[in-house]
Amino acid sequence: MADMGAFREAVVAWDAGGPGEPARELAARLPVRAVVLLEGPSDAAAVDALAERRGRDLEGEGVCVLPMGGAMSVGRFARLLGPPPGLGLRLTGLCDVRERRFYARALTGEAGAGEVGARAVGTGAAQSQRFFVCAADLEDELIRALGVARVEQLVEAEGDLRALQTFLRQPAQQGRTPQQQLRRFLGTKKGRKIRYGRVLVEALEPDRVPAPLDALLDALLTDPLAGPSTHPPA
Repeated sequence: MADMGAFREAVVAWDAGGPGEPARELAARLPVRAVVLLEGPSDAAAVDALAERRGRDLEGEGVCVLPMGGAMSVGRFARLLGPPPGLGLRLTGLCDVRERRFYARALTGEAGAGEVGARAVGTGAAQSQRFFVCAADLEDELIRALGVARVEQLVEAEGDLRALQTFLRQPAQQGRTPQQQLRRFLGTKKGRKIRYGRVLVEALEPDRVPAPLDALLDALLTDPLAGPSTHPPA
């Protein structure tokens, strides 16, 4: 039975030069109504974890969460999935502040378009927007939301405390803030960012979910076809 995972695989194969027909057929059969374009699997893990915490079934809602393997790929995926000759799906996304220009060009056609605060979601202006922007990146947003002490507790609970202590003794980490150090630590081992994308989200208090991530889920709940707003960096 076809599922959203099969659709993601078909889209990635299409982007790599394969045929587009499998993705077209799956999009119609499932059906897929909206695609959330993300840089990588750690962002997808966080989005999926928050959706599960809130009892959401994004696949059942026709929403595909798609890690692209790099933010600069967003233009290619937008051409495949967006307006004809693409699949005609509604596109949205969550990106780091340094990647905002790539998302803006791909999803709005303008490098500076879509600059609306997350608190404006639900207004007419916000509903016309296409993507959300994290202050630095999603890991930074999550660490700030939880606090350094809580993240260190989670690192210990995950069995990574010794690795963190070794990392913090490195000369390159001296002079960085604890938040910056933790953010760098999460990216030092393959698969760690993906695992902690879920761990950090699952540890959040309900009222401490980072604004870009919170607003993305809320906007998709309101209408999977509506585009969320951007969240300007702090």
